[in-house]
Amino acid sequence: MPYSLVLNLQARSPIQPGYLTGKHLHALFLTLVSSVDPELGDRLHAQTTNKAFALSPLQKGDRPDDLQWQHTRPIPAGMPCWWRISLLDDQLFGNLSRLWLNLNPQHSWHLGAADLFITSILGTPQSTQPWAGFASYHQLYEMASTEASQIHFRFFTPTAFRQGTFDSALPSRENVFGSLLRRWNEYSPVPLSESIIDYLFPSYFDLRTELVKDARSKFIGCVGSLSFRILGAAEAETPMGMGMTRRIA
Repeated sequence: MPYSLVLNLQARSPIQPGYLTGKHLHALFLTLVSSVDPELGDRLHAQTTNKAFALSPLQKGDRPDDLQWQHTRPIPAGMPCWWRISLLDDQLFGNLSRLWLNLNPQHSWHLGAADLFITSILGTPQSTQPWAGFASYHQLYEMASTEASQIHFRFFTPTAFRQGTFDSALPSRENVFGSLLRRWNEYSPVPLSESIIDYLFPSYFDLRTELVKDARSKFIGCVGSLSFRILGAAEAETPMGMGMTRRIA
């Protein structure tokens, strides 16, 4: 069952920009996992393809539709923040349930030199926080309308797609749905045929590239809106939002 959890956080000291990059957030997630299941933490650390989780950039404030992907200034002490963790595997969520259910708001986690406290965890969408939610794979399959002829996406943060040993920022049909399909068939009990992608064609796009860089590397991804039209007699589609991409009405 896919889960999208939103952790509300607060730092007792400033978080420096150098510790707000993907590798440090990835390390924080593995620390959270290892705190309740060290063996699982080791397995996730070694996993290189079709990962069972996705992590958002750390967001400050409460503007879920205006997301940040790069910080040039420290996040000040006391600033409310939130962080989205998406899980694709039932077993992974079950193993981590002890962390969610036994949340200790006085226990600190470290992001660089900053002490970070988890104040709450959201598992269902809120009026001010639409990024949390859950649904079973069967529910997602049943909710996918066979009559809908358009599939709309919005890339809220820079998104790229692995092509061999390199990344492509171009959201082609194969890149977008091939990535979703691989993960769907990896974790869902409702397999989908690879030929389902053949019926999808881009019908609208309003995209731009964005450069994300840190001290060691640069990353180019796409941001914006993209629509696909279903042509012909296709099977029921089941698109899902992975990372900070969302299918929109």
